Amino acid sequence: MSSALKQTFLMIRVNLGSLPRRLWISLSMVLSVALVVAVLSGFLAMARGFEAALAAAGSPDIAIILGGGTNQETGSDVPADAIRSLTAMSGDTGIARDGAGGLALSRETIVPIDVKGSDGAEQTLSLRGMDRAGIDLRGRARLLQGRLFVSGAREIVVGARVAEAFPGFGVGQTVRFGAVDWTVAGHFTAGGSAFESEIWADLDAVQSAFDWQGQVQSLRVKLAGVDPATALATLRQRLSDLSGTPLTTISEADLYAAQAERTERLIRLFGWPIALLMAIGATAGALNTMMNSVSDRGVEIATLRLLGFSSLPAFAATWFEAVLLSVAGAGFGILASRLAFNGWQASTMGANNTKMAFQLDVTFDVILTAGVLGLAIGILGGALPALAAARLPLSSALRARG
Repeated sequence: MSSALKQTFLMIRVNLGSLPRRLWISLSMVLSVALVVAVLSGFLAMARGFEAALAAAGSPDIAIILGGGTNQETGSDVPADAIRSLTAMSGDTGIARDGAGGLALSRETIVPIDVKGSDGAEQTLSLRGMDRAGIDLRGRARLLQGRLFVSGAREIVVGARVAEAFPGFGVGQTVRFGAVDWTVAGHFTAGGSAFESEIWADLDAVQSAFDWQGQVQSLRVKLAGVDPATALATLRQRLSDLSGTPLTTISEADLYAAQAERTERLIRLFGWPIALLMAIGATAGALNTMMNSVSDRGVEIATLRLLGFSSLPAFAATWFEAVLLSVAGAGFGILASRLAFNGWQASTMGANNTKMAFQLDVTFDVILTAGVLGLAIGILGGALPALAAARLPLSSALRARG
C-alpha cells in the first residue's frame, strides 16, 4: 500500500508538471466549470435573496385577517360590520391592547399604482393605506429622513428601494397617483424586507383619493401574550363566531413564507435545468480535455508502467487531475458569483402582483450547492479518461512515440 501511494503521488507530480503543455485546453475546462457554477450561483442567490426579503417582512407575533376566503391581500375584503364586531368584543380576543386600551390593530388596503422608472418604463408599485398603528406593527420600520404622514392628509412615506429606483420621490416633492397629488413626507427602511418596496399613506386619504370608501382588504394585528400560536388559535376561534363573510387569519410570517415559496420554486425551476444542461456540456468538455491529457502523456504513463508502476496510480493520478481542474473552476466561479451577484439589486413581481425589489444573497448553502455541482463535473468527466489511462496499451503508446 505504501508503494502504491508513493507511485500515485509521483504520477500526480508528473501529470501536474506537464500541465503547461496543455495549458489552453486545461483552462477551457476550468472556465467551463466556472461558468456553470456562476450561473447556478446566480439563480440560487436570486431565490435566496427573494426569500430573505419576504422572511424579513414576516413576524410570528403579527397576524393578518383577510376576508372573502382568500389567503392574499389582493382580492380580500373585510366588511365594516366585521371590524366593528371585532373591536367591540370583550374578553380575550388573542389581540394585544395598545396604550389607550384598544386593540393593537391596523386597517389596511393596497392600491396598485403605475410609476415610471429611471428608464422611462412603467412599473406597478403598491400604495398601502393604513392606520398609524400599522407603522408601529412593523417593528423593523425606521425613518431614514423626513417624517411620517399626517392622518387624513395626502402624504406618503416611501420605502428605501422605491426612493432609490424611481425619480421624483425626494422628501418634499409632489407626485401624482391617478388624479390626486401626494406630498412625499419621508423615506423609511425596514431591514431590507419587502416593505421597502411599498409606499405608505393614511388609509382614509387613500380610500378618498381612489373612491374606495370603506373598503378594507386586511387587518394587521399584534398577537397577545408570549405564545403567538395560542393567541392565534384564540383569535381564529373568536372570529369563527362572527356571522357574515368568513374571515381567514394567518400569521404574518406564514403569509410571506408562502409567497416566497411560490416565487423561489419558480426561480429554481428555471435555474436548475439550465445549470444541469450546462453541466452536461461541461462534463463532456472535461472528458474530452482529460482524454487529450491521457493521449499527450501516453509515453510517460507507458514508461512508468514498464518501470514497475501499477495501473492504479495511473487511474488515480488522472482522476485527481480532472478533479483538481474542476475544483479550480468551481472556486473561480464561486469567487466571480460572489463579486458579481452578492448584494446586486434585482426586482420581480412580488406580493399583490406589484414590483418588489430585493438583493441577491450568495450564502454559504448557495456556495456549497454550486461547488458540489462543479466537483461532480470533474468526478464524472474524469472517470472514463482515468480508466483509459489505467488500461493504456503499453506497446502501442511506446510505438506511437517512436
